[in-house]
Amino acid sequence: MRLRVEFTTEPFDLDEAPAHALVAREVIEAAELEAVDVGPFGNTAEGGADAVLTAVDALLRKTLVAGATRVSLQVNVIEEDGA
Repeated sequence: MRLRVEFTTEPFDLDEAPAHALVAREVIEAAELEAVDVGPFGNTAEGGADAVLTAVDALLRKTLVAGATRVSLQVNVIEEDGA
């Protein structure tokens, strides 16, 4: 199964990326995911179910410790080619 995760962390700071946003970027970029798109207002990544779920677990744990007061995320099942 392939999944796509979309997430944001808050609070926002448009002048300087907060620590929790930097941690989120590090977690997602270090994970074994594909189609990673990290931006100031939203982030997405795709991969196998195990890789995405492992990354989401680390993302939640590490961003909350780094000061996030809210993490919004959505996980969708995506169809694989030929399915």
